[in-house]
Amino acid sequence: MFDRDFEWAELTRFAALPGPRAALGVVSGRRRQGKTFLLDALTHASGGFMFTATETTEADALRQFGQALAHHRGQSTPFRFLHWDEAVTELMRSADQGRPTTAVIDEFPFLAKASPALPSIIQRALDPAAQHTNTPVRLLLCGSALSFMGGLLAGNAPLRGRAGLELIVPTLDFRLAAEFWEITDPRTALLTNAIVGGTPAYRREFTQGDTPAGADDFDAWVTRAVLNPARPLFREARYLLAEEPELHDTALYHSVLAAIAAGNTARGGIADYLGRKSTDLAHPLSVLQDVGMITHEADAFRRNRSAYRIAEPLVAFYHAVMRPAWGDLERPGRAPTVWRRTQSTFRSKVVGPHFEQVCRQWARWHASPETHGGQATRVAAGTVNDPAARTSHEVDVAVHGDSGEGREVLLAIGEAKWNDRMGRGHLERLQHIRSLLIDRGIATDTTRLHCYSGAGFTDELHALAEHDPHHLQLIDPQRLYHGE
Repeated sequence: MFDRDFEWAELTRFAALPGPRAALGVVSGRRRQGKTFLLDALTHASGGFMFTATETTEADALRQFGQALAHHRGQSTPFRFLHWDEAVTELMRSADQGRPTTAVIDEFPFLAKASPALPSIIQRALDPAAQHTNTPVRLLLCGSALSFMGGLLAGNAPLRGRAGLELIVPTLDFRLAAEFWEITDPRTALLTNAIVGGTPAYRREFTQGDTPAGADDFDAWVTRAVLNPARPLFREARYLLAEEPELHDTALYHSVLAAIAAGNTARGGIADYLGRKSTDLAHPLSVLQDVGMITHEADAFRRNRSAYRIAEPLVAFYHAVMRPAWGDLERPGRAPTVWRRTQSTFRSKVVGPHFEQVCRQWARWHASPETHGGQATRVAAGTVNDPAARTSHEVDVAVHGDSGEGREVLLAIGEAKWNDRMGRGHLERLQHIRSLLIDRGIATDTTRLHCYSGAGFTDELHALAEHDPHHLQLIDPQRLYHGE
């Protein structure tokens, strides 16, 4: 088990809750994050019961559940439940000798799809009247359909207010992912993260431990582990969408993701890319956000402006690099040629945006208050209008903090360039943007300037940063992964 101390502590706390009544917990998270691994370990450690649902009919699901529960009880004859009322009632009475017993239903959305009344049946089994006959079962419902699992406890849902645990198992952040993949070179770690993100299963089950041995091995690793039609990662991005029950028209959703991967982050740009009206995209964008495929981020300086970004790096990589060359990639042996000709696309459409996102994550969660000149409370990208030049400027990293008087202040602005060696020109651009923000009353002379680069900095910029470290900070991959 890697970096799941918090999740394990919460699960074991819930499993050992004292009291004679049954209790409910909900565990969710994107696919391949290790939810099933955690819950399987929990049931093994506590002697609990675990049932993994499949996509089937209600009658078949009841038959499978009856067999699994009987096997757990050590009974040779399976239970024959006619409906879920009977099954849930029996489950709630399954704790031995009044001691807390863990019961897990994994892939719960499959059961609820075949039996829509199941959440209401569980809710009724947790009512005060039913608790008189319940035993201390600690029931955990688990699933990867984020929109469905999130809705279980929301609004007027039957189970709202019934859960004593609502646990989301997250992906690993870029630092933990490098540690998990055992990649020590920061540039190689970031390039790898730009493709596979922080999903643990992609290292163990999908690549069988095949990791880039270093910078010189990265290109070879991509062709043998990601662009190889015989390896699981090759089709994973397609399967991720196919596995989401909310995504009925997968062609439309793939097209929306392709538009975002091409650099269209506003709804209008996505609509133009697809040749559709902007209003037609409200539903697919909302659904993709609900299932965790994309994020919708507010502009740092303009609240009425926002950007859509792909949340899963492998999906962004697929749409930018793999999907346009899919016919070639399906033929064995073509991957090296495709990879060579898509290098510029990979750098501009995949690594560049991912590097900017990693820089924002570092600024929010890893950089020290001394780096920003205050405690960061919000970090985002933003756009600054330049009326005199009749243009606008993109700010990759805008760090906001609390003034201590209850108002937000702009602590720092930064520019991120993965493949450019940054110099005085980049600094002057940031200084100009800061002056525009000062004119609007957003920034001050103390707002710091940050240069993020994957390719390094000129000697002149190093000298300027050493002379005035309070106003200019240089952040390279080494500092992103190991510094603050």
